[in-house]
Amino acid sequence: MSMKQPAYQKTPTKDPQKQYQGTVNKQMGRSFERYIDEALAYYAQRGDAMIMKTPEPMRPTKDLGGGRFVAHHEKKAQTDYKGVLKGGRAIIFEAKYTNSDRMEQDRVTPEQAATLNKCAAMGAECFVVVGFGLQDIFKIPWGEWREMKAHWGRKYVTPADLDRHRVQSGRQGQPLILEDAR
Repeated sequence: MSMKQPAYQKTPTKDPQKQYQGTVNKQMGRSFERYIDEALAYYAQRGDAMIMKTPEPMRPTKDLGGGRFVAHHEKKAQTDYKGVLKGGRAIIFEAKYTNSDRMEQDRVTPEQAATLNKCAAMGAECFVVVGFGLQDIFKIPWGEWREMKAHWGRKYVTPADLDRHRVQSGRQGQPLILEDAR
């Protein structure tokens, strides 16, 4: 005879420290993307590019009326940014942020990698913008990211590995991620 475990014991307790750190990391990632958005506004103002953030897909689950609803983010499958450079060349890139001293290759999902591969094969400018904090920002060409183990001997990179990919800052602090793309 088997005894059923009470429902309240089936859910493992969550570590408050990890929950807090996860919240902090999410907020820092959003700040990083806002920082990139400022740079993209700078390029749009100059007429050099029109690049937009891809909205994260979400699924409404409950109508609250008055145009309000409860929704849940679905699995992220698209790249973060897509657009066009002056002259018509497509541009697509993923933005990744970390508070640690390394960025793992698998932070780009298989679905995002497939999109970047297809777009690169069609001639688009494809890369990954990596932020180690808001001061150390790097633009890694997609081919190097994809073949990370061949370039760096492992499936992660550190700021020391990426010095030649360092992104300079503009007068107002925006990361000049497209300076080599024009």
